[in-house]
Amino acid sequence: MSEDFGGLLQAFGFHRAACEYLGSPFSARVLAILAEEVAAGGPFADLMCPWVGPDAAAALNDAAPLRMLGGLHYLTLSGADPGLAALYPARSSGADKAALKAELRRAAVDHRAALERFIPSAPQTNEVRRSICLVGGFLTVAARTGLPLRCLEIGSSAGLNQNWSRYRYRFGEAGAWGDAASAVAIGTAWAGPPPPLGEAVVAQTRGCDLRPIDLSDPDQALRLEAYVWADQTDRLERLRAAVAVARDHPSAIDRAEAADWVEAHAMPAPGFATVLFHSVVWQYLPGATQTRIQAAIERAGQAATPEAPVAWLRMEPDPDSITGPMQIRLTTWPPGEEILLARAHPHGAEVAWLNPLGPDAVK
Repeated sequence: MSEDFGGLLQAFGFHRAACEYLGSPFSARVLAILAEEVAAGGPFADLMCPWVGPDAAAALNDAAPLRMLGGLHYLTLSGADPGLAALYPARSSGADKAALKAELRRAAVDHRAALERFIPSAPQTNEVRRSICLVGGFLTVAARTGLPLRCLEIGSSAGLNQNWSRYRYRFGEAGAWGDAASAVAIGTAWAGPPPPLGEAVVAQTRGCDLRPIDLSDPDQALRLEAYVWADQTDRLERLRAAVAVARDHPSAIDRAEAADWVEAHAMPAPGFATVLFHSVVWQYLPGATQTRIQAAIERAGQAATPEAPVAWLRMEPDPDSITGPMQIRLTTWPPGEEILLARAHPHGAEVAWLNPLGPDAVK
């Protein structure tokens, strides 16, 4: 093989390990086969040529292996490749490696054009279960301010988490909150006391994304499904239920750069608690964009009053432990206090609530 796929193969190894860690052994298995195929040359090596080189950074930053994984899942979900679909978890109790490898290689040849159309765009997910990580923050703001919420999201994707107030949440033995009749019921392995379970009135939701997903387009909705790992059927069912809710209650999502949008929208509004929020977005933003957003929300905070408070709610990796649990942090103005609300699994499967409502809140 004349091309240097060393960096890409490192990226495949990283994502394979991530899939194993996050409970998707089938995805890890497919990625292992794809890495073998890339190393051997042939159709997958040709498709992955944009990421040729010894450095893994570009392939990791672009999530190149997950693009191909999503493209193959798209072929099975769309009905374009029944032979491959028959070996995927929804229809198969398991196929031997040789059979799966043969079908994957054939799919790369038969559907080369479709895969070439699919993989240039970065993966976009809209993990609905992250709402159970964020809801405690919204409820905390509502309890502290007594005001209706004005919720502003960056990195909205399809806007499914903007409908957080229309879902039902089960916090294990700690209780429940939300619409008991909702088609979207979200549970988790909850540790600790519940968040404040009082009323929260959502007066406005709005978001932005560089490439918002239009759920009225069936192909865009299917593409969103394709990035859910194929053996995690509970995530796929939850996504489909949330998409149905979103079609009845569409989110307002602006096609915009995040820093420009925050600067334009995040100032306080009298009579409302303005909450800027995001989940697993920060790490993908350029440093200059991060700096501008932080400056914009701090300016908004300095202009906040008890009658027009501002909050910044985020679910992002721990900067000191990128592979550890996500942190859910909340900063509120006034007075400009930052607290660590919880630690959580990246997909929301586990949440450890820290109950930081007293004067000794975790900083």
